[in-house]
Amino acid sequence: MAAAATSRRPYHIIVFGATGFTGRFVVDEVARCAAEKPAGGPVKWAVAGRSRRRLEETLEQAAERLSMPELRTDTEIIVADVSIEESLAVMCQQGVVVLNCVGPYRFYGEPVVKACIENGAHYVDISGEPQFLERMQLEYHTKASDKGVYVIGSCGFDSIPADLGILYTRRHFKGTLTAVESFLNISSGPEGLCGHDATWQSAVYGFADSGSLRQLRRKFGHKPLPVVGAKVQKSKEIEQYVIPFIGSDPSVVKRTQRFLYEEEQQLPVQYSAYVGVGGLISVVKLFCGGLFFWFMVKFGLGRKLLTTFPSFFSFGMFSKAGPTIKQIEDTCFSLTFFGEGYSEDTDPSQGRPNAKICTQVIGAEPGYVATVSTMVQSAVTLLNELHSLPRRGGVYTPGAAFYKTSLIDRLHNHGIKFSVRDHQ
Repeated sequence: MAAAATSRRPYHIIVFGATGFTGRFVVDEVARCAAEKPAGGPVKWAVAGRSRRRLEETLEQAAERLSMPELRTDTEIIVADVSIEESLAVMCQQGVVVLNCVGPYRFYGEPVVKACIENGAHYVDISGEPQFLERMQLEYHTKASDKGVYVIGSCGFDSIPADLGILYTRRHFKGTLTAVESFLNISSGPEGLCGHDATWQSAVYGFADSGSLRQLRRKFGHKPLPVVGAKVQKSKEIEQYVIPFIGSDPSVVKRTQRFLYEEEQQLPVQYSAYVGVGGLISVVKLFCGGLFFWFMVKFGLGRKLLTTFPSFFSFGMFSKAGPTIKQIEDTCFSLTFFGEGYSEDTDPSQGRPNAKICTQVIGAEPGYVATVSTMVQSAVTLLNELHSLPRRGGVYTPGAAFYKTSLIDRLHNHGIKFSVRDHQ
């Protein structure tokens, strides 16, 4: 670990929003990681949030869950409120990396990004909100670059498996990879799936404000990325009904591909994302539910109802209580990539693609197990391999920030497995 940093700042990692539903899982994972005594040296960390009493309770509960009584006395507490700029500044001045667990990020993320940049702390979040992520890049990339600060969003299940999965697929493709499709499958136990209310709120307000995302993207003034090879088409190898994945993965992957094209002169990979939905009855249910949801988010009263009664309007998929421990333990995911391109001895500008590859990323429950692993390992990579990140600070996607690092190997050692299934 970057020992020199502790001479200037007392903590390597600060978990901000440690008392929230996801924050508590992040606290557990940071504690486990610190207990591993990584090769770079001990990890010094602290928790931060609005209420000292609730932070003390969080540490007390973590100490009991993990059988680590030292957490009660050895973990420092920082009181910081997202609405009080001075408290955020004091927090950011004490840490090398801030893990921001306070969402929805469209409402609460920007003050933390701003404070980190102004006070020299690197920033990591688990946002799956394209409007927030892309606006931070537009408004803060130059400021972060000037300060040498790395702001890296979407370091959770949204969107590290997809973004790094594309990099992994490209790395193992013998030739020029031109197009990839991903298919997400989430398996659960007898109690089914459940997400927390904060994720549901992010979805509600994100869809309600989808028009502003189009306006935001026009402000970048990007030229279209070149299309190499045939247009990507849905694979025939998937034996279930699928729908386009409406999360942040396509947005994040495209931003990474643009970075690699403009900064590293790598041909961009076309990308389409899908999620499996089971049989025809599930498709009909999703279609009807989706139409109703789309209608409701367009009106203030509809949004109020959706966010007040998440369990009812999501058919039990989200709740204010979040998933039970049993639901978490019984859930896992697989993300399968079908890639195509041109073999090593073929000119990509001539003819149709003549080579294929299939890779896969698998892991435990995505929202509160895989997400906290990817977030914490992103922070550890940032601490240990700063020299391998882009040459200056800025606002980056995970793929752009970590493509020259060992993050995939670190994830592999923490339960998120990358593998090649087939290569033709």
